[in-house]
Amino acid sequence: MEAAPVPAWGTIPRMLRDQAEGHPDAEVVASGAARLTLRELADGARGVARALLALGVERGDRVAVWAPNGPDWVVAAYGIWDAGAIIVPLSTRFRGLEAAGQLRACGASVLLVAEGFLGTSYLGMLAEAAGPPTDERPFAGLADLAHVAVLDGGPRWAAFLACGARVPDAAAERRAASVGPDDLAEIMATSGTTGAPKGVMLHHVQLLRGYWDWAEIVTLGPGDRYPIIAPFSHGFGLNAGLLACVLRRATMLPIAVFDPGELLDLVERDRVSVLAGAPPMFWQLLDRLDGRDVSSLRVAICGAAAVPPELIRRLRDRAGVERMINAYGLMEGTVVSMTRAGDPVEVVAATTGRPVPGVRVRVVDDAGADTGVGEPGEILVGGYGVMRGYWRDPARTAEAVDADGWLRTGDIGTLDADGNLAIVDRKKEMFIVSGFNAYPAEIEALLLRCPLVGRVAVIGVPDERHGEVGWAYVVPAAGTSPAPDDVIGWARANLSNYKVPRRVIFVDDLPVNANGKIDKPALHALAAR
Repeated sequence: MEAAPVPAWGTIPRMLRDQAEGHPDAEVVASGAARLTLRELADGARGVARALLALGVERGDRVAVWAPNGPDWVVAAYGIWDAGAIIVPLSTRFRGLEAAGQLRACGASVLLVAEGFLGTSYLGMLAEAAGPPTDERPFAGLADLAHVAVLDGGPRWAAFLACGARVPDAAAERRAASVGPDDLAEIMATSGTTGAPKGVMLHHVQLLRGYWDWAEIVTLGPGDRYPIIAPFSHGFGLNAGLLACVLRRATMLPIAVFDPGELLDLVERDRVSVLAGAPPMFWQLLDRLDGRDVSSLRVAICGAAAVPPELIRRLRDRAGVERMINAYGLMEGTVVSMTRAGDPVEVVAATTGRPVPGVRVRVVDDAGADTGVGEPGEILVGGYGVMRGYWRDPARTAEAVDADGWLRTGDIGTLDADGNLAIVDRKKEMFIVSGFNAYPAEIEALLLRCPLVGRVAVIGVPDERHGEVGWAYVVPAAGTSPAPDDVIGWARANLSNYKVPRRVIFVDDLPVNANGKIDKPALHALAAR
């Protein structure tokens, strides 16, 4: 079954209003005792939009959200879209340096933050990285950041919403109606081989179409109960979760912290029907399945280059999953390819399926010519899902997207005779730690801030538990004699946990190739010994 045409909403605010008017009592958010219907979500979003307008937020302004998955995040997101602003999600794994860098790069004027999540003072970390407040700005080193609101569902959040009282409902409605299909909806952070963060620009109409089609192929719909485990700061959690559920009137169950036992409790208690995650998550659930009632599970979604056939069989045989979907997408290209309901196990296991409607895929050699069936090459993506570009970075946009609109993904793949796309390698040096993309150049740039590190090269190496982990080859800073745990300890205090190197190996020098660049293949060979 291919995707049905997306309704002619054009924008996310129009979509939310149409859904709330037609199905006001449909439950779209369930989290503990908290429940939100479409009517309540629309009302809550309008309240956030009025508060943002009261702070002076204009169409196209950037509003950052630094918080774990939860009902308030959902309401905030739709409120930001109602205000005509652009969401800039920040990962709760970020430390102060990382968050400050993203805020500075996008020029966010407002930050909504969940202070104290898991005992962490996000505002404290940000103040340390960006400088203390002044009378004019809450953080002196972030010139654009004018307002910070604490997204805690309590008195501080209520105080933020209260400032919207001076903005009439009609003004908020006019702003929502003024949003256009081609207006930017999101700036999603990603990184590349230079290590400098990039902001992927995505607009309303492409997100509506991409995740309407995604949900159609998945068969997500009314009555489904769908835990959102991927963070809302990630494209999958935000768009294939928070957005897709409202598009299709499914109930999202936001998960702030993943625990396999607690997830199984949720599956039993809330009769979960759709579940998405990386292969390690499904293995953890299967290991704890004895005595559990998971008969409500209908669909499993796994975005991975390869899915073990045994995992698919066990999900079908032991968990009763009717449909296993594999998919491929990336920030710059949204949804690219998906397997379909009737695909045999070997297709779901070894490929990411065929392109979704409206998306084109090519596999090309180094000269840019299409490769033959089964011959590897770089994956190019065309069609409506390709990003608008990188935020305020036309040079890197031109490097990523050619004059004909083809996105160079940097991934290596093959196409079979039926058009199924298999991901066989990564042209870029990125590696994936427990489902999180880790970029060596970005990690290297951050590690160089450690006073014990003179030079550093990071590579990804296979790991049974996490898929891959980082190893850092370090030339110590002059006059220092650190132990590996000294550098790892600094990294744990300053980097997201998936970026922290599993091993630090001290070397006198780093190998270089003929061009004078660090010879990463030589380091991989050294690690494999």
